[in-house]
Amino acid sequence: MIEAFLAVAMLLAIASIALLPHDATRVLGATLLAALVFVFLRHPIGDAGALLVCAPFAAGLWWALPPSVLRRVSFMIPSLLLLIGVTTWLMYMAPGNPFAQEKAIAPQVEAALRAQYGVPESPLAFFQIYMERLLVDGSLGPALKVQGRSVLDLLLPALPVSLGLGGLALFLAVAIGVVLGVSAGTRPNSWADHASMGLALVGISLPNFVIGAGLMIVLALWLDWLPVAGWGGFRHVWMPALTLALPHAAIIARLARTGTLEVMQEDWIRTARAKGLSEAQVVSRHALRVAVLPVVSYLGPAAAGILTGSFVVETLFGIPGMGQWFVKGAINRDYGVVLGTALFYCGLITLFNLAVDLALAWLDPRVREAT
Repeated sequence: MIEAFLAVAMLLAIASIALLPHDATRVLGATLLAALVFVFLRHPIGDAGALLVCAPFAAGLWWALPPSVLRRVSFMIPSLLLLIGVTTWLMYMAPGNPFAQEKAIAPQVEAALRAQYGVPESPLAFFQIYMERLLVDGSLGPALKVQGRSVLDLLLPALPVSLGLGGLALFLAVAIGVVLGVSAGTRPNSWADHASMGLALVGISLPNFVIGAGLMIVLALWLDWLPVAGWGGFRHVWMPALTLALPHAAIIARLARTGTLEVMQEDWIRTARAKGLSEAQVVSRHALRVAVLPVVSYLGPAAAGILTGSFVVETLFGIPGMGQWFVKGAINRDYGVVLGTALFYCGLITLFNLAVDLALAWLDPRVREAT
């Protein structure tokens, strides 16, 4: 099948980027990121204005960004193309189509609907139409099941909800995990160590929908501290955020404990103690910055897990985020909604990974000096 062949070819092309020389990778990363910015700017300010902005922007990226960040950027746009292609192929492989109904419609009516919405019977033809909409028109296309609304109209109001929920969940995961992990690492084999790692083991073992149901029972039904579900106030966000955060807080706690145990045995930590610093000063001023490096490395996968986990959590708590549209789009075979949601999530995950690379370069000079 030609779609499978093209997917494999694109995957091999992405893998070949890893074999490029260092300088070529830097140039490719800066060029691709500038091209992505050009696609976003060409409609608001025109092609000429976008070129004037993107040319110095590409040069600034090449000069300022660390090589590890530019290498990741060089994979970003080809990976987005692969995501669109594979998602389109899988949607077409699934039984049914967007225009299937309980009562069969005439072939002429289905053909007219396909022509109206730009949904041909071939996945390759739909991929070409979708890329033309995306790159030339700057549009994600119409929603097939919500009449008179575009995909962007549906996703833009839901994006701040998902970002707010995911951002709070990531903050809680880091705060809880680092506190538990550092306290366990500074007092190994103590009651605090065993209690922290026991809680971490429970958090890793339970899926988020079980954690969410447990929080509903305890915090909403028994204690009546928080509302059971819904979205509309500050009190509504805490249970879903904790549901998303706790499994990742458990992993972060284990990483922080391991990093703390290793760094507390270094010679320069003994030197800091010999200078008369208290244990709290040794940890906060010297050990913590190095101990959290494994945690920072994990923030990219943690952000990805939180965003993808929000599909279930948003449905469980009745939150009007982007996860609900992904689920509805998959059920209704709304190809545009599924692709638009996947692109948004993939873009957010990529941005989180870039932020992690920049944070590692700031925390660890060896990353900045890597060639």
